Amino acid sequence: MAQLRRDHAGFVKRGIEIIVVGPDDAPAFADYWKRHDLPFVGLPDPTFSVLKLYGQEVNLFKLGRMPAQVFVDKQGIARFVHYGHTMSDIPDDREIFALVDAEGNHDGTAVH
Repeated sequence: MAQLRRDHAGFVKRGIEIIVVGPDDAPAFADYWKRHDLPFVGLPDPTFSVLKLYGQEVNLFKLGRMPAQVFVDKQGIARFVHYGHTMSDIPDDREIFALVDAEGNHDGTAVH
């Protein structure tokens, strides 16, 4: 999430809303967001309902949920999907910016 925080202005400039979905309950999520002063939306998903909708992998041998990034436009169409195979398998934000800039689509919503 450090990368998302660092590059948040780049997402805002492109009209992209970041939503981070995690396995914690609402109080734990709110506490984490407050302690780290994160500038984007956090969505608690303790029942894994969002995880299941987007096909995010859970691997207990690799610390739980594998990273997944899904960029959904305002029409609800997934424009980019990346499922990580390790906890560090996350595309660089510059890669995402290049994709968005090439398509000229600055009105999407990003879901991580």
